[in-house]
Amino acid sequence: MKFFAKSLSVAALFAFTAFAGEWKGTISDSHCGAKHADGAGEKCVQGCIKKGASAVLVTDGKVLKIANGDAVKDHLGHKVTVTGELDGDTITVESVKM
Repeated sequence: MKFFAKSLSVAALFAFTAFAGEWKGTISDSHCGAKHADGAGEKCVQGCIKKGASAVLVTDGKVLKIANGDAVKDHLGHKVTVTGELDGDTITVESVKM
């Protein structure tokens, strides 16, 4: 019984480490990061992604990694609203809208 209680409390702890939400910001790249927070670097972001950088979301002065970069490939350099799940400093994107 003690094992079951400990297992349940550990599972509950991990269930609360990630949370769903919505963030407004700019899709940038891991090379330039917050440099393109104003949305003015669309060509630069696209170029950096082509060279191997990862897509990131710049929101409220923070740079958040994007786990599934293909979800934002049509919005590189754009100001967007992202819906998804945040786990630490990484978002798994469910939807993107401009």
